[in-house]
Amino acid sequence: MSFGISNLVFLFAMIFSFYLFSKNISKILATINLGKPVNRLDNPLKRLGLMLKVAFGQSKMTAKPIAAILHLAVYVGFVLINIEVLEIILDGIFGTHRVIAPLVGESYNVFISFFEFLALSVLVACIFMWFRRNYLKLKRFDSKDLAGWSEKDANYILYLEISFMAALITMNGADSVLQLRGVEHYPNVGGFLISGFLAAPWLDFFSTSALIFIERTLWWFHILGIFFFLNYLYYSKHLHVLLAFPNTFLSKLQNSGEFNNVKEVTNEVKLMMDPNADPFAATIGEPTEPTVFGAKDIKDLNRVQLLNAFTCTECGRCTAECPANITGKLLSPRKIMMSTRDRMEDIIKNTTLNKGVFVDDGKTLHDYISAEELWACTSCNACTQACPINIDPLSIIMDMRRYLVMENSAAPMSLNGMMTNIENNGAPWPFGAQDRIKWADEI
Repeated sequence: MSFGISNLVFLFAMIFSFYLFSKNISKILATINLGKPVNRLDNPLKRLGLMLKVAFGQSKMTAKPIAAILHLAVYVGFVLINIEVLEIILDGIFGTHRVIAPLVGESYNVFISFFEFLALSVLVACIFMWFRRNYLKLKRFDSKDLAGWSEKDANYILYLEISFMAALITMNGADSVLQLRGVEHYPNVGGFLISGFLAAPWLDFFSTSALIFIERTLWWFHILGIFFFLNYLYYSKHLHVLLAFPNTFLSKLQNSGEFNNVKEVTNEVKLMMDPNADPFAATIGEPTEPTVFGAKDIKDLNRVQLLNAFTCTECGRCTAECPANITGKLLSPRKIMMSTRDRMEDIIKNTTLNKGVFVDDGKTLHDYISAEELWACTSCNACTQACPINIDPLSIIMDMRRYLVMENSAAPMSLNGMMTNIENNGAPWPFGAQDRIKWADEI
């Protein structure tokens, strides 16, 4: 064990990385807390089972088998390879090399070979994913709502993953050659299965000093790359790596397409229907009507809806199943979630620039999502059913439509006609009660 300047550099990089990560997470939590509170902690055992099945067990990914296999390889590799990353962190802190090897003995080689197999699986899967996205041009990835940053972000993540896995295998290959040469600081813990076959043979041509440089450079690249990736998540759609678990835990347990009623409107209707009720009686300490009916901006959505937007993976399964989108309408459920997140990110930037205080920018969520998109929705709930992590675009669409109708009286003409008929005739048709049976006269 030796402690020097490199260990201090490592500690600084690690602490700084975790500090930035905690700041970014606090921004996300603060933005989510702008939304209205909602109780989604009932029936915790059922929620835990749902989270384990959908987020941990990847149960909804199987609808597309090829994507499911590729994603499973990356998912399992990402989770288990981090066990080796823990060893790298310990080595970086204490100045050791493969500190866990003496603790597990001969089994160490088996573990590292297993991690390398996972790394190779992730490498191959990411190459296939990149090919599918950029050359096969699957329809759900070749869409105008992904143009710009979203398209670049998806590729950046694949490039990072490919680089990390290639670096890990090459680093281990150089390490194994240095072990065989008996170089100090590289204890012989046995050959590694994958790197010993793929990397070690061609690395054996290098001098010992060159191999040490390659091994150390890739070691630093790998760990600093992970610290970078941790903070890149904040700017990326890959926040779902962290948020998929709370998102599925807090998802609806009742029918996901069931609409919620506005409590204040329900109470008003009950007053109207009860002849013995006192219409002037108000509940002490409780407002008689909400500040806003429906959703005008972020603060009018609930916190789970905002969590949904941050969790969206932009995979496009929702849009691919949307009948409105399939028939050429403007609506894309994926774009609804992306636009909601865009609004939240603009609020974060605004608050950060103004030292923690949001300064009204004259915009609302409706500046990001058009009425044409909202009214194209058939409320069939196909988007929520298709989402691999139970995101619910429909609830945001309905809350925004509720605002258009109840606050702005901005419903389509056909809907306004129906509501007028209900008000005047007690039915959605343009006929008075005395004329309703006339259709039967000709029978």
